[in-house]
Amino acid sequence: MKLDEIDLGTMDLWEGPIEGRYEAFARLRAERPIAFYEEPDPESDLFDRGPGFWSLTRHRDVVEASRRADLFCSGQGTNILDIPEELRDFIGSMINMDDPRHARLRRVVSKVFTPRSLEALRSDVDAIASEVVDGIAGKGECDFVTDVAALLPLRVIVDLMGIPRSQERFIFDQTNRLLGFLDPEYVPEATPEAAVGAVLTAAQGLAGVVQELAEDRVKNPRNDLTTMLVNAEVDDDTISPTELASFFILLVGAGNETTRNAIAHGLVALTEHPDQLALWQSDFEGLAPTAVEEIVRWASPVQHFRRTVTRDGARLGDHEFHEGEKVVLWYGAANRDPEVFADPDRFDIRRSPNDHVGFGGPGPHFCLGAHLARREITVMYRELFRRLPDLHAVGAPDRLRSNFIDGIKHLPVEFTPR
Repeated sequence: MKLDEIDLGTMDLWEGPIEGRYEAFARLRAERPIAFYEEPDPESDLFDRGPGFWSLTRHRDVVEASRRADLFCSGQGTNILDIPEELRDFIGSMINMDDPRHARLRRVVSKVFTPRSLEALRSDVDAIASEVVDGIAGKGECDFVTDVAALLPLRVIVDLMGIPRSQERFIFDQTNRLLGFLDPEYVPEATPEAAVGAVLTAAQGLAGVVQELAEDRVKNPRNDLTTMLVNAEVDDDTISPTELASFFILLVGAGNETTRNAIAHGLVALTEHPDQLALWQSDFEGLAPTAVEEIVRWASPVQHFRRTVTRDGARLGDHEFHEGEKVVLWYGAANRDPEVFADPDRFDIRRSPNDHVGFGGPGPHFCLGAHLARREITVMYRELFRRLPDLHAVGAPDRLRSNFIDGIKHLPVEFTPR
């Protein structure tokens, strides 16, 4: 692949074989680690054509830009495309905020995602994983994504919020449309207007679920996250209904999509590397911590986030940026940087250290749900290995059309029925 043929501003790279993506990232890291790309014409009156963006593919640059939120901010949007401010805030919640707004909201919701708080969820997550495996154990085959990988994080979030299970399928469908708006399976019309309409409809539908629930919890409080949030105070200020709805959209997007894709990518990797599967099964508890980190590195479910330069003179290495320029952090590229990871294209469940950025880089926007994601991945594989030890993929993964989420929509698997 020639360097000048690589274009991260179009969908071409993401529609080809995944090996081509990592070949392109390797070439960029080595020869043009900070590269500029034009933004494509949106071909719609809804958006203006953006000014282009700088692309970061080295691990050290992604880490430094993440750490320096004062120089590379999130408040002007974390998508490459410029989205209207009201829509940006609604669908992005905290990830599209800078301090002090970001710190204010994060202080409240972070109480739910500490290791100590999650310890109280241990039995709930275990029970849900058992339920999920119960649903497929007698079949001998299934779609691993829709029947397993997606159900665990979705049910954990639904139960955590206190949402009735009857709403589960609706939330699953709206989440697919929210993050899969470029994929014809979820949005058949390939136009910007259709994509925006799908995102708005999905976001409004999800917001409606939690707003109705919040109204009930004000009158009938229960032991769930919704009750906690509607009664929370931050600096003598309560969280508004719009903030709660926006946070829920983020929670089901980030918490459901990313964890489900890590679980799905993990099974693909374990099927393709049977030595690693056998190794983990021989000592599940001993190897689970490093195996889960390697799955997240390998999968890199969120491929990128954008930042915006806050002032002239901001630097990464010998490159100087100017105020207002867009900078895109490619986590999938950083997670295969040979400067940080020995033999980075090898799937190694014993890899240590493993300083991946699969949960984002260090700094104020590090993934709030990282502890929960690790717990869910661990519990799901513990249950699968215990009850369906020969479960394996039997076909190629059906990948999501997206340069934002490295998603797997469907994955056929087979196993001995139990």
